[in-house]
Amino acid sequence: MRIMFAADTRSLLRRAQRVTRVGALLALVCLGGSLHAQWRLWDADFDEERKPWKEIEAKIPPYPATASLVAFDAGGASPHRFFVDARSLSIGDDGVVRYTLVIKTAGGATNVTFEGIRCDTRQQKVYALGRADGSWARARNPEWRRIEYHDVNRHHITLYADYFCVDGEPMRSVKEALQLLRYGPSPASLPQPE
Repeated sequence: MRIMFAADTRSLLRRAQRVTRVGALLALVCLGGSLHAQWRLWDADFDEERKPWKEIEAKIPPYPATASLVAFDAGGASPHRFFVDARSLSIGDDGVVRYTLVIKTAGGATNVTFEGIRCDTRQQKVYALGRADGSWARARNPEWRRIEYHDVNRHHITLYADYFCVDGEPMRSVKEALQLLRYGPSPASLPQPE
């Protein structure tokens, strides 16, 4: 009888340990759910304090000079060549990356536009169009438009994804964006600090 009692006790102890483990696990799950709900509410407090986005006035830069153009690769499907005027590149306090885009077409034409990209919404806007005499004409209907992927002429999505925006945020600096334009979008290809 004594041996049976010891076996029963061991069995009861094992069951008690299992119940304790399951109970502890349930307590952790409940606590985790409660913490998650509190975190969500805490984060929502900050979201409510966010001011609505307001675009700053875009100042049209000087017309681009050939010497300040930086070529970038927009994919092999397009016969055109694409450039950004390094002097015009800026990152505004409103989070908009502004730049002058120069497209030299396969047919010999040159298209010049002053544009902006909103990294947080993946949108693009044309502020002004370049004229052949080196002057600017303000865009007639400057509206933010969603940047879509195109097989040909995918320069806007390339600028957005490879050069100007990281995880929906603009690059940290104009210098960093220019390095990417000059040396390519691969982080390994950037010059390393000494």
